[in-house]
Amino acid sequence: MVRLSVLDQSAIKKGGTAREALQNTVKLAQVTEDLGYHRFWISEHHLETLGHSSPEVFLPHIVANTSTIRVGSGGVMLPHYSAYKVAENFRLLEALYPGRIDLGVGRAPGGIPLATAALQENKQRGGENYAQQIEDLVHYLTGSSNKHHRFRGLKAMPDIPTVPELWLLGSSGGSAGLASGQGISYAFAQFISGQHGGPVVKQYRDRFQPSIIQEQPQALVAFFLVCAETDEEAERQATSMDVQFLKIARGETGEGIIPPEEALKYEFSPYERQYIEENRKRVLIGSPETVKRKIIQLADEYGTEEFMLASMGYDFEDRVKGYQLLAEAFAEK
Repeated sequence: MVRLSVLDQSAIKKGGTAREALQNTVKLAQVTEDLGYHRFWISEHHLETLGHSSPEVFLPHIVANTSTIRVGSGGVMLPHYSAYKVAENFRLLEALYPGRIDLGVGRAPGGIPLATAALQENKQRGGENYAQQIEDLVHYLTGSSNKHHRFRGLKAMPDIPTVPELWLLGSSGGSAGLASGQGISYAFAQFISGQHGGPVVKQYRDRFQPSIIQEQPQALVAFFLVCAETDEEAERQATSMDVQFLKIARGETGEGIIPPEEALKYEFSPYERQYIEENRKRVLIGSPETVKRKIIQLADEYGTEEFMLASMGYDFEDRVKGYQLLAEAFAEK
């Protein structure tokens, strides 16, 4: 049985505002909850075309305006922060909304080099002690029971009986190995690299070591999504994302996502067309029947039942419609 979840990045469209993007994220959480989606994650990206960069601040608002859907970070970029403080933030959220909080963490900087330099000012180079940070996070989230920890006796508050669901995000075998060795859940981000991660997820499952966090491996895979009534309409909408990715690759991110009508007029060079074709490995595009067929095939290739989908189109109503059409396709007997 396939389980569908949502990742939203609060992308700002051309002519739009950050406030509008944030309001749409909350609306999308409410809509996808009603449609039966399992999780709703938000990202940390330090880019001017995205509405926020602080999932730990935005999450409480989303959880408070929904009722049942799991809500989490996809993810907190851990090298920028103290594992102890991250654990405290998410234990507090778990105390307020028990059984609904996911803590997804990643190693990537999540932004331009200038932002990374500002975030890590006066710190050692980010990422060098990432494995230790993951171990620390498990320690603090589970009640600081490791008597040999260098900060033994220090508890991340509040002291509660439940634990946020911990996920390690990645797009490589290194992240999978760390997740399996620490005994935590793993989210493979094909929407980031375009690399097919079936072998990576299999490696994670095969090498998983049960931990105080969980007994069994748990994995999901994330893609961008463009779903519409027909394959042709989905392709039309996808042109906005094609141009946006090209601009990001060139460092031209200022104006936001452009409408399909404008994107269709873009004259692509042969190199750009090749780049777009390669980039499409990150995106599921088509009618609900087409996308459903692709997901079922990928579920077999990945050996996983959960897919996290990030729709980044220009028109919010088109994005909502895409999630609705896909949920209805999977609800059909």
